[in-house]
Amino acid sequence: MKLELRHQHSWEVTPKQAIAIQNRLREFVSLRDDLPEQIRCVAGVDVGFEENGTVTRAAVVNLSVPDLLPIDSAVARRPTSFPYVPGLLSFREIPAILDALENLGDLPDVVLVDGQGYAHPRRLGIACHLGVLTDIPTIGVGKTRLLGAHDDVPDLRGAWVPLVDRGETIGAVLRTRQGVKPVYISPGHRISLSGAVEWVMRCTTRYRLPETTRHAHHLASG
Repeated sequence: MKLELRHQHSWEVTPKQAIAIQNRLREFVSLRDDLPEQIRCVAGVDVGFEENGTVTRAAVVNLSVPDLLPIDSAVARRPTSFPYVPGLLSFREIPAILDALENLGDLPDVVLVDGQGYAHPRRLGIACHLGVLTDIPTIGVGKTRLLGAHDDVPDLRGAWVPLVDRGETIGAVLRTRQGVKPVYISPGHRISLSGAVEWVMRCTTRYRLPETTRHAHHLASG
């Protein structure tokens, strides 16, 4: 099955126009579990930069479920056309990610994105943005916190506490492994917060980051 976008917009925009696009697209974000009945593969997405940031390099790695073995991967490069602006990461990275997804043999059933989902000032982080455009269930897996506050996370594998912003739970601070820093999980599209946490744990073995993120990061950093 090839990639077909459900929504499209220009990528040649100003930061002000990008914010307007985010405010429009967030109306399409679904935070309910709407996954395929049979999940055969889950993908990791990560992005790096080459030539002093002038070239965006996106990597997508498809892993089999449940054994988490790489079965397909793709790398795409394109000139970087949007500046680094906090909160607008998706406009810098998604064009190359879409190219990489188009180069896969089969589209993944679920995508774990290196970055935020709903845990975003306008509730449209890169995972939400990618999910709305592609209509693929997506999850944001952040190494650091973008915004929000939380209590301490118990030092137990699988323990998590809510990440809260302005009284709203926007994500989870998840301890994927005892004795290591937690990660910041938020739903992207077509998945609930509890579903996002469950899938991140299903994709995590003996490392802090899920296997999806680890494989994609290795390929993106090449």
